[in-house]
Amino acid sequence: MTEIALMGKKIGMTREFYKTGQLVPVTVLKVEKARVVQVIDEEKRGYKAVQLGYGKIKNSKLTKAMKGFFAKKNTEAKRKLKEYRIKDTEAYKEGNEFGLEIFKDIKFVDTRSKTIGKGFAGAMKRWNFGGLRASHGVSISHRAHGSTGHSQDPGKVFKGKKMAGHMGDRLRTMLNIEIVKTDLENELLYLKGSIPGSKNTEVFVRKSVKNINKMTVSEKIAAAEEAKKTPDKKKK
Repeated sequence: MTEIALMGKKIGMTREFYKTGQLVPVTVLKVEKARVVQVIDEEKRGYKAVQLGYGKIKNSKLTKAMKGFFAKKNTEAKRKLKEYRIKDTEAYKEGNEFGLEIFKDIKFVDTRSKTIGKGFAGAMKRWNFGGLRASHGVSISHRAHGSTGHSQDPGKVFKGKKMAGHMGDRLRTMLNIEIVKTDLENELLYLKGSIPGSKNTEVFVRKSVKNINKMTVSEKIAAAEEAKKTPDKKKK
């Protein structure tokens, strides 16, 4: 079953210091509250799900159909709607809102966002090709991608051939990213390391799908301090 996600905006990167002096680079996300727009019953659709709404939008930018939909649900218009299949819908009621508090006891999350668009890129930049030689008669094709197709048989270029083209601007999911800290008052989430996307990129954050047993940075520091306190056994 899909984990429910919150939508945030990538503010940028900074760093966090622990009391030991250890530095950790972090990405800061401004996470909006999600509203339950509708709860989907198994009797109607054949599956249980909740539809969440994210972000604000002017009524003038809505279509007539969506205006009617939000009026019927008696809720303010939301910019983005996403549906999540869940096992139990009893905990959710239309109009309920929730934010970063759902990550209260969670150490690791998954994120989904769009990578930075690089425009039209050559084969060397896009696929890390080596290019042609810099000497020995190579003329005006130093950064070319080499031969493209085959001989008479099969007489075509196969789909998926690595060539120059549009690079970046793709959805990417990052797994098992550690939560360094959460600021509930300012709705900020600090995640360890970098996340795909430029500033102001929309990022969906959900509880980590995989079961992670590894320790967080703060747990490692605590374990190291505990180890220092315990006296070493005297050598015989």
